[in-house]
Amino acid sequence: MASDSTRDAGLVPEFAKIQPDLEALYRDLHQHPELAFHEVRTADQLAKRLKALGYEVTTGVGKTGIVAVLRNGPGPVIMLRTELDALPVEEKTGLAFASKATMQNDAGVTVPLAHACGHDLHMTGWLGTATVMAGRKDRWHGTLMLVGQPAEEIVGGASAMLADGLFSRFPMPEVVIGIHDEPTLPSGQVGFHAGFFRASADTIEVTIFGRGGHGAYPQRTVDPIVIAARSVLGIQTIVSRETNPLSPAVITVGAIHGGTVANIIPDQVQMLLTVRAFDPKVREHLIAAIKRQLDAEATAADAPAMPSIKIIGGTDAVYNDPALTAHITEVLSRDLGADSVHEMPAQMGSEDFSQYGRAGAKSVLLHIGAVDPAELASGKILPGLHSPQWAPQIEPTLRSMVTAEVVVLTDLLNAPRSTAAVPGN
Repeated sequence: MASDSTRDAGLVPEFAKIQPDLEALYRDLHQHPELAFHEVRTADQLAKRLKALGYEVTTGVGKTGIVAVLRNGPGPVIMLRTELDALPVEEKTGLAFASKATMQNDAGVTVPLAHACGHDLHMTGWLGTATVMAGRKDRWHGTLMLVGQPAEEIVGGASAMLADGLFSRFPMPEVVIGIHDEPTLPSGQVGFHAGFFRASADTIEVTIFGRGGHGAYPQRTVDPIVIAARSVLGIQTIVSRETNPLSPAVITVGAIHGGTVANIIPDQVQMLLTVRAFDPKVREHLIAAIKRQLDAEATAADAPAMPSIKIIGGTDAVYNDPALTAHITEVLSRDLGADSVHEMPAQMGSEDFSQYGRAGAKSVLLHIGAVDPAELASGKILPGLHSPQWAPQIEPTLRSMVTAEVVVLTDLLNAPRSTAAVPGN
């Protein structure tokens, strides 16, 4: 049996020629991360390369997004998405090209930056695929639409691009494909999951009101810290006692801010929560139950006002079209080998890739393993996504990503443009 590297080399022999340039681009993107909706340099670097390849390139879509279109006669419209933004994380990988970048966030605070989720790898693979597809126009027909999406980390970029006319100013794709690096799979292995794959996510901002005063005379106050503490404990029972154990749900209280010194009871406490689910009805119940728990604790403490509850950001669950997923995995298994394609469990992490499917395109989000197989087999707890230590294994991950994208796009762009052409209709 041929090795994965030999098989990939046979499928995309062009990769060997472009690999040095791609790895140089990867290092450059890695060293120059930018926050959500601030990806100006990143977008410029990619747009220049796409224009040189012959794509029609539009920048500034959804603030800082890129749309690159390559028309190649009649046929379907297929979209491949990558993400552009990085995280406010201080990199601690020890890599020679580790990020030392900082940037002011929207609150005016200077924060460290790192591509701790692998978007630099995604962009590099995306450009590699763009290069190969531009050189293979004799092997496919239709319209290839490459989208560089800003602000995935704050789950706002897809909606921003759609609101800016992504599916009206540009060709409406029948199919949208995305691929994300994965810390639980060996490097180069493709992971898939049909149906609901990534959870919905809502960020909830809570303000609990009390009556402040001297810490020595608590009887003259209403202590919002106590209300917050009781609320945190009560909220955890929503998942354990109010939802079906077979319908995954998560509520995490990620931040509590209240008080300044030991002997003053404050008049307010702020909390930030993340709420995740797959079932939209479960999602609605979780949010309603959080309000009920908070109001009940405030009432029990005779608080001067009910808590303020605001949903300040969120996205829907990613749904991979089952028929399209089955078709793509069959194609990948055929060309890459069945041993290179693996079904993986659904994840509670969120992704605003979900918005493209909700806007009318059939969509599939794949994952690509990015960890040394020996490291995975060691049994050690390894860094994951969003960790300061996250560093995907570039070889063979990058090559396998380009190969998988080229194989999928070539297959989909060899179907006639009709409802019968796209699997699942």
